[in-house]
Amino acid sequence: MISNRCKYALKALIYIARQDKDKSILSSEISKDENIPKKFLENILRDLKNAQFLTSRRGAKGGYRLNKDPEKVTLIEVIRLMDGPIALLPCVSIMYHQPCDTCEAEETCTIRDVFIEVRDATLEIYRKTTLASLAKKKNKLSL
Repeated sequence: MISNRCKYALKALIYIARQDKDKSILSSEISKDENIPKKFLENILRDLKNAQFLTSRRGAKGGYRLNKDPEKVTLIEVIRLMDGPIALLPCVSIMYHQPCDTCEAEETCTIRDVFIEVRDATLEIYRKTTLASLAKKKNKLSL
């Protein structure tokens, strides 16, 4: 399941991606327009900045901008940053694999194969979904 933290990060990134790329966006604007608690959003934006998704500037023309091309930012990157493992079971995780404590051997586990298929299908969707595609979809829905 995706956390609220991850959903808010995606909403903020999509919001910024929809703006003029030369314009810095204030956290207060994102908070108001996307209905995200300001303090929570500030922590999320800091983490996105530390992970190089965003740059920020202080002052009169301050705010946040994307640091990466939205065509190159995938859902999988943001979800892993905000929530960690994507797999439903630790024994099928690619990045965060841990042995399952209820199985004697992963190779003979009958449910593991199904969860590998779910993981692979999910990862494929996340890999091909970009920030740009989500921003375009949001623009169409806003018309």
